[in-house]
Amino acid sequence: MAHLMSTSCSIKISSSYRPFGQPLSEDRTVLPNSFTIKTSKSPFKRLISKGHRAGRSCGVLATAASVSKEVSANPRSGSDRSPNDSSKPQRVMVIGGDGYCGWATALHLSNKGYEVAIVDSLVRRLFDHQLGLDSLTPISSIHNRLRCWKAITGKTIELYIGDICDFEFLSETFNSFEPDAVVHFGEQRSAPYSMIDRSRAVFTQKNNVIGTLNVLFAIKEFREECHLVKLGTMGEYGTPNIDIEEGYITISHNGRTDTLPYPKQASSFYHLSKVHDSNNIAFTCKAWGIRATDLNQGVVYGVKTDETSMHEQLYNRLDYDGVFGTALNRFCVQAAVGHPLTVYGKGGQTRGYLDIRDTVQCVELAIANPAKPGEFRVFNQFTEQFSVNELAALVTKAGQKLGLDVQTISVPNPRVEAEEHYYNAKHTKLIELGLKPHLLSDSLLDSLLNFAIEFKDRIDTKQIMPSVSWKKIGVTPQTVPAN
Repeated sequence: MAHLMSTSCSIKISSSYRPFGQPLSEDRTVLPNSFTIKTSKSPFKRLISKGHRAGRSCGVLATAASVSKEVSANPRSGSDRSPNDSSKPQRVMVIGGDGYCGWATALHLSNKGYEVAIVDSLVRRLFDHQLGLDSLTPISSIHNRLRCWKAITGKTIELYIGDICDFEFLSETFNSFEPDAVVHFGEQRSAPYSMIDRSRAVFTQKNNVIGTLNVLFAIKEFREECHLVKLGTMGEYGTPNIDIEEGYITISHNGRTDTLPYPKQASSFYHLSKVHDSNNIAFTCKAWGIRATDLNQGVVYGVKTDETSMHEQLYNRLDYDGVFGTALNRFCVQAAVGHPLTVYGKGGQTRGYLDIRDTVQCVELAIANPAKPGEFRVFNQFTEQFSVNELAALVTKAGQKLGLDVQTISVPNPRVEAEEHYYNAKHTKLIELGLKPHLLSDSLLDSLLNFAIEFKDRIDTKQIMPSVSWKKIGVTPQTVPAN
């Protein structure tokens, strides 16, 4: 598959053809730089352009080896682990470790002394090619990223390229790395993407639900003590007219009382996939004794962490388009290029928000304080609540301090959602575990705006406006069709 081959290495694949669904061959090809390639079934193959369909999908087990001479080879030790941790570094598998949250998390955990492996199909990079999108920040290949990390810190992050919907690939990966904890970011994470058309709605549900089921079965079959840390979403709850609890709610009805999972009101095919994940994880915790923590995350903003700031080849991606861009990141990019801030509808939509630095901190806290066998914990992972109008006002104020002329416009809301509503979500459990939040401040907004200004020549203003409607399913992507 062409998108898997975009590395600095010379990688060849055996020419033998294996029909979809056939068992994996035992034949392997050993390549330079310790790359081992094997075939792997891939349910996202229908999303690949017709011109590439002759190529086979593949799984790649890789270890970063050679390092670019441009990278400073000055090793430095990572931060100390928590005193409560075992003296032996814990092995953490980060599924989706090439993505926005996953990349920052993998580096953070490696820097803290964990032994880390990234598992990723690299399909997120394919989405950009299909839709004609690009990160605001230039993103190095995953191999160059890991070589850079090795050169700067002396730490190795293992790499497994393949699709977790292929259980044979996932099984081999589990048996090879033997994780003590799995951080699962490996899902299609955009609500607008899931609403583009039928094929992308189906892909989102198959990729997310089946991938998570495979992870659950892999834990059951190969690593029963492994702790699953799964990225959920606050969007599972919707916007109820009562307080949102952390996962569960105690209800009294007709003289009887019970504690039940908090009602779910998903608002897209993406959010529905997350609800299905939560139900499947809860069931397997009860039936198999799996230990799991569901991190219902709010909207993430920011781009820099201590680790991604070490070198330009470690930069994280920053999406600003109408498909993958989140509200605050999009507003800062819009302000940087003089585009009016695009408030959807009335702008009263209120959500929980958190800094990317708090995302990695929350994941580390969940790993260091694992759930008990059979326990399905739910943490609401955010630090502050804002409406869209409040965010626009904050960006306007910060932009004016930098001499920017920031305007705001209301655009028709492409989503089906309440634009004015009650919203009060609890988020105490991570604080109790020791989360020290980075609250949204003028200095953070200044930093984010300046970052957007620095890379504004990379901004495609045609991607700023929303292009996907919840009510008009079937919007044609700008480049490659999905089927």
